[in-house]
Amino acid sequence: MRILICGASGFIGRELTSQLEAEGHEVFSLVRRQPKAPNEINWAPSAHMLDSSVMDEVDAVINLSGASIGRLPWTRKYKKQILDSRVQATRTLVEAMARATTPPRVFLSGSAVGIYGDRPGERLTEDSKRGVGFLGDVVEAWEQAAQLRPAKTRLVTLRTGVVIGRGGSLLPVMALTRFGLGARLGTGGDIWPWISLYDEAAAIRHLLTSTLSGPVNLVGPTPATSDRITRHVAQRMHRWYLLAAPSWVIGAALQDAGPALLMSSQQIVPTKLLADGFTFRDRTVEQAIDAFL
Repeated sequence: MRILICGASGFIGRELTSQLEAEGHEVFSLVRRQPKAPNEINWAPSAHMLDSSVMDEVDAVINLSGASIGRLPWTRKYKKQILDSRVQATRTLVEAMARATTPPRVFLSGSAVGIYGDRPGERLTEDSKRGVGFLGDVVEAWEQAAQLRPAKTRLVTLRTGVVIGRGGSLLPVMALTRFGLGARLGTGGDIWPWISLYDEAAAIRHLLTSTLSGPVNLVGPTPATSDRITRHVAQRMHRWYLLAAPSWVIGAALQDAGPALLMSSQQIVPTKLLADGFTFRDRTVEQAIDAFL
């Protein structure tokens, strides 16, 4: 397949590109700078500028663009950037598809489990209602923008959880752990919807040729608490794990980003992926952590 990726240079994008090229696919990437390689295409999502002829030449588009939610603090200005970076990029892509003579067959658009909000004690599937909060608002607007793709283009919104790999959400946890400051976060009992970096990319590859459409949860098949994750990181790094960060400290230090990122409990099930025959390489969070440590 000829595949266009938005966000190819990011944490997930690099792994996905590697897996796709290993399968023999031809990968093109959108860049905001002057292209330096034949497979790079310039665009300006903030100005909604993208040559629509690009869409006539590709079979699929994968949208992974968006400002990092892990960058702190969440000021009012940065919250706007988190929202705008996702919605503007997605709208620019679907507008270019609409102008194309032969739009791509498949559009896999980024999304996130933040749409469910903090839901302790609930089992969440793709059919669960959205939760409340800033991240829920962002993801809803993000997914609504993707809905504007051409009717003949199959759409999947990738509701991704905490991606376990060398980078991403675990970077601050690993940095603190390296200096012996690994700590239980809050009670440690919040369920984090994790997925290994390898399986995140593999699931996206699977969805390219699947018949699934609509929201798909990209999370691992077995739930894990935040304490189980941070404790295993410390064990594999051979560091102390003696501290605890009370919820009120996290809230005071990180304000609304703290509860949203570190103290939200979500038991999310990859119902559609499992029913569609996808096989996870890393079935437990320990396997996912061991894979890169």
